[in-house]
Amino acid sequence: MFEVYSLTGMAAHLIILLLFSVLKGVHSITTVSKVSVKAGQSISIPCLYESQYKNHVKYLCEGYYWRNCNDAVKTNKPDALGKYLISDDKKLNIFTVTINQLTYENTDYWCVVEINNGPDDGQYFQLSVSSGTPSLYVDHQRITGYIGESITIRCHHSNSGEIKWCRLGRNCVTGSSGSIDGTTVTAHMRDPNVFTVTMSGLKSEDSGWYWCAKGDIQIPVYLKLITTTTPTTSTTTSTISTTIHTVAKNGTMEQGKNSTVGENKQ
Repeated sequence: MFEVYSLTGMAAHLIILLLFSVLKGVHSITTVSKVSVKAGQSISIPCLYESQYKNHVKYLCEGYYWRNCNDAVKTNKPDALGKYLISDDKKLNIFTVTINQLTYENTDYWCVVEINNGPDDGQYFQLSVSSGTPSLYVDHQRITGYIGESITIRCHHSNSGEIKWCRLGRNCVTGSSGSIDGTTVTAHMRDPNVFTVTMSGLKSEDSGWYWCAKGDIQIPVYLKLITTTTPTTSTTTSTISTTIHTVAKNGTMEQGKNSTVGENKQ
């Protein structure tokens, strides 16, 4: 005799996600899972996709359940109101969605790739919207560094859990030191509510999306790397003319000019 069990809404949702993944066979989209944000502000979320989807349409779908979420913005259909923005970096295989003027209703989303002649492929992420300070945040979500040098990111937190620094779609550093794609990473707890991450010996290929994590909360960070500029020294030439008066043997006054050339460095 069979026993019948009732499922809670959350359990049913997890089963749907599992079945969705099984039907897809692979996870073709990678993104963060949960981000803490403040109402009224903006957040950018990166969505990594597989290379075969480079020329496919990408979009953001809003809603808790995959089967009835609503399209918010597409790469071929911008949001006329400017609430949602989307861009596609085909070199990195990452499309980025930005949600402006966050409200308490802006909580559940899917990064989606449109599949020709088949069901679209999506990955869920959640926003935890509050009126106060987010439980995990960085000073700037987009930062610029210099090739060959180091850069430090400060991750502010008020929640508990394991600390991580990860590159989207790559490995994570969970201890006080490690490496990502051959670049040295060190992490330190500067005070009880801030941990810093330093990446040293930066390479051009280190440009891209990363994320801080504390417990189950993540915050994406985009790192842009540029070449250092060396200050140039300009040289100007100036001519100083002086008049020299001499007395000739016949008692008459003669004058001549003596020019001195000098260089001024600025």
